[in-house]
Formats: sequence, C-alpha cells, structure tokens
Amino acid sequence: MTKKVLKFGGTSVGSIQRIAHAAKIVKKEHDTGNKVIVVVSAMAGTTNNLVAHSQSISKKFNKRELDVLLTSGEQVTSALMAGALNDLGVKAKSWMNWQIPILTEGDHTNARIINMNVEGINNYLSNDGVAIIPGFQGVSKSGDITSIGRGGSDATAVAIAKIFQTDSCEIYTDVDGVYSSDPNKIPLAKKIDKISYEEMLELSSLGAKVMQSSAVQTAMMNDIPIQVKSTFTDRKGTEINSQENIDYSKAVTGVAYSKDDVKITLLGVDDKPGVAADIFEPLSKDQINVDMVIQNISADGKKTDLTFTTKRQDSKNATSLIKNNKKIKYEKMHMNDKVSKISIVGAGMVATPGITYKMFRSLAEEKINILAISTSEIKISVIIEEKLTIDAVKKLHKTFNLD
Repeated sequence: MTKKVLKFGGTSVGSIQRIAHAAKIVKKEHDTGNKVIVVVSAMAGTTNNLVAHSQSISKKFNKRELDVLLTSGEQVTSALMAGALNDLGVKAKSWMNWQIPILTEGDHTNARIINMNVEGINNYLSNDGVAIIPGFQGVSKSGDITSIGRGGSDATAVAIAKIFQTDSCEIYTDVDGVYSSDPNKIPLAKKIDKISYEEMLELSSLGAKVMQSSAVQTAMMNDIPIQVKSTFTDRKGTEINSQENIDYSKAVTGVAYSKDDVKITLLGVDDKPGVAADIFEPLSKDQINVDMVIQNISADGKKTDLTFTTKRQDSKNATSLIKNNKKIKYEKMHMNDKVSKISIVGAGMVATPGITYKMFRSLAEEKINILAISTSEIKISVIIEEKLTIDAVKKLHKTFNLD
C-alpha cells in the first residue's frame, strides 16, 4: 500500500465526461489498495472566464476579491470529482482550502503554501476514503482566501506530497510527458523518459507549460519524484528526478521558447556605482521580474547602455517606473515587444565543449540575429525577432539531434 498524490490539470477535467474519466483513473488506484489524495485544477477555460468577468467590472479589480473569485473554479471541480467517485462506489470527499486548512503567506494572487493540517485527511484516508483538494489556493493567517499564481495546482500537488509525506506525485495532463520541444509546433519533438529537476526547472521557467516552475523547485528542494502522465493514454510518461538518476548521453535535453517577453534598452545612462540598482529597485518593489541584463560601457567610461528583458504584461508599468525614477538619468529609452526568447537546456552541457558555438552558428545559418544572450551551467538563452521563433526552434532541435 502506498500513499499517492494524483493531480489533474484543466484539460483533464475540462468537461463532465473528462471528470468522469479521471475519476475512473482514481478508482483504479484506490482499488489496488493505495491511499489517494486528488488535486484538481479548474475546468479548462474557467479561470480565463473569471478573469474576464473581473475585468468587465473594473480594470483594477481588488486583488483580495480576485482571489475569492478565481479560486472558485477549483472548488467546483473538487465537488464534481468527489461526486463522480461516489457514483463509482468510491468513498470520496472534497475539502475546501479553509477546511483543511492550507496555510499560505505572501501577497494576494501570488501567495505560497507554508503548511497544512494533515490530521483530518489522514484519518479519512485510513478509513478507505479518497480526499479531493482544490489546487491553486489556500488561506492566509488572517483568514483571507489566497491564490498561488496561475498554474498553481502543480505547486499544491507537490506541497501536499511533501507535507503528507506521500510515496509519489503524479501529474496528469493532456500530453503523455515532457517533450524536447512543443510537440504542437515541432512535430519531430521527442518525449523525454527521464529528466532532472534542474533541467525541468529551466524548461518550465522558459516557457514549457507542462509544469509550473515553483512546483518543480519545491520538488527539487525536497527530493520528491514526479511523474508526468497523460489522462487520455496509457503510454509511459516522464519521470522528473534527481540528477544522479539521469542519463546524460545527450548534452542538450530540450529547446524551449516564449513569446511573452519585451526588450527594454536605456541609452546613455550615467555610468556610476549603484546605477543598475537604482534602475531595478522600483521594478523589484512592484514585483516586476527582470530576466536578461546586458550592459555596454562607452569607450570613455562615462556612459553605458543597459538592456533588460521582462514580461510583456509588465512592460507598460516597467517603462512608467523608469520614466518617473528621479534617481537615474539617460538619453533615450527603446522598447521592443516583437521579440521571443529561445533556450537550449541540458545538464550534459557542463561537460560538453562547443555547445555555445553550435547554437550561435546554427542561428547564423538561418540568418537569425541575436539581440541578447544569457547563460547558466545548463542553459543558454537568446532573444531574437518573434517572427523567426519556430524557424529557430526547428533549427536548434535538428542541430542537437533532438528530432
């Protein structure tokens, strides 16, 4: 007998028929004698509809009330899943975030789980019950409902696996694992049988939508093995595990891309100690994440050009904060929102020379100009023109033998 977390994403519970199908998967696990905790997302499209409702009320909808609104989607799915399991003859019960409770800290719409009360659910599991928990949410110490960011049901599942000390955490989605690139755009993309936490963290943070990056980070910190599976096929999925369990015969594991970036350049900035901190401090206080940063110093050492990237949704706020920042002086500001970020990821890159050269040469052969570069031990990212995204991904996929 093992204790398992089974998490079902929005597409897996996107209709009543799909919820009924997912319930059969849960029943099969339960019938083998396993103790099962089910984490569910909102039905596909529900959260977007709720966001649209809030925006129709106000473009500055109160964040506390937005959390109350958005978390209702997962609560609906929880009740439907419990009902479907009961109909199959399985003892099942849904718990709302405040009933457990799932304790969180941090700001509304971006909180994080810090603890849960395990007693009630563990007692229910011991009495042959299946517990259904809504993902994406919790309750603050002051009693307010909070959400933990879009895609947060993954983070809920991993947190439950940690706090309830389960034997496994299985993520069910509409694909049968993690692929070397987006299989919808790159038909030759290959499913990865095993991938390290570090590689998956890079891929998820770079645009791969199979798992939320904060969930991967929690799994890595607590060494929680994860399996990504398809709700709709019986094919073997992808195991996300520690590096010592991974075969690194290939230097590059995958190619990721994102089209929601913007490049902002400040020309003629006074080059003096602390200028970069003065530029980015207001952005940090406003919770705007800065990704790549490139600084070019003039020959006389008096001026510098500073380029950075952030998400498009934050671009207007970022440029406004810079314009109103009295601590910095610059000559001009340029913003380019027609860019994309292309990244190659692989833990094997550390011990394989020539990867950077191969990437840059491949893009040059396709006449793709690189606008910015960022590297780490297992990742190389570049900013290019958005219209060339798929061409770049296909070329890199071929160059590194991922087809």
